[in-house]
Amino acid sequence: MRFLVVLVLCSTVAAAAQSANQQSILPDAPQSQLDAHRSASPVADRYAELSMLDGLTALPDLGQATAEKQSAGSSSSSQSSGATKSSSSPNAPQTVPPDEQQPKRILGLMPNYRAVSAGVRPPPPGAKESFIIATENNFDYSQYVFVGLTSLMAESTNTHPEFGKGVGGYWSYYWRGYIDKSAGDYLIIFAFPTLFHEDERYFAMGQGSFWKRAEYSGMSVFITPDYHGKNTFNWAEILGRGVSQAVSLTYYPSAVATPSSYFSKFGYAVGRDALTNVFREFYPDIARVVFRPRHKKKKKHAQQAS
Repeated sequence: MRFLVVLVLCSTVAAAAQSANQQSILPDAPQSQLDAHRSASPVADRYAELSMLDGLTALPDLGQATAEKQSAGSSSSSQSSGATKSSSSPNAPQTVPPDEQQPKRILGLMPNYRAVSAGVRPPPPGAKESFIIATENNFDYSQYVFVGLTSLMAESTNTHPEFGKGVGGYWSYYWRGYIDKSAGDYLIIFAFPTLFHEDERYFAMGQGSFWKRAEYSGMSVFITPDYHGKNTFNWAEILGRGVSQAVSLTYYPSAVATPSSYFSKFGYAVGRDALTNVFREFYPDIARVVFRPRHKKKKKHAQQAS
């Protein structure tokens, strides 16, 4: 029953977002902005990484800069202008080396549907795509395993004595843990991004020093691009975690429904999301070091066999 209440809450927030935007709907993917991102340099194209680390500053008007360059090119040579337009076409493929791509699953288990490979800029998701991503993430088989393991740990350490021990106690932990997970998925990935027009996918940086990439990925829980590619405060993450933790107070024992417990769980959830993004950022590098020698060895044996 409480699970249905959470789903109704998420749907209500999204419906309010759609209703509020009926009078003045922002475009999901302005063509000039998409062309600009695809034709900009790799450093500028990563949502102005340096400006992200220095503070919440808007992206420079890449569309205007690109337009000026194209205008200058067309005045000098119509042929070079045609080449420029062709290279910045929205249908132009964006190729990423296989060993730098973000996989759909990390280690074959952890879902990675929200990650975008470095240098790739797909159009921002609308409400429908965000809902699909949230649903895929929430009902992925790995989530049942993850909640099962955390529930087993909580039951074995008797985190909430009120739940008891054994099968009954384990189930008390499990269904509450799964509702926590579901509320977070639908609020952070679907409802609040739709309301605030924020893109909650993780855009990998892919290059630069270790500390710069670590800071960039960790700070992504506080800074995220909006539908126009401009940096903004990550309301979807912070409010989503805040609301989901507030909802959880209704089905956990009153002994833990205290302000200190609330902020402790809230901080843990946001910190966990930050560490997850750091892991996403460096996973292609880790996989390249760990798995490439094995692939090379298999390829060498295959060539010798042939």
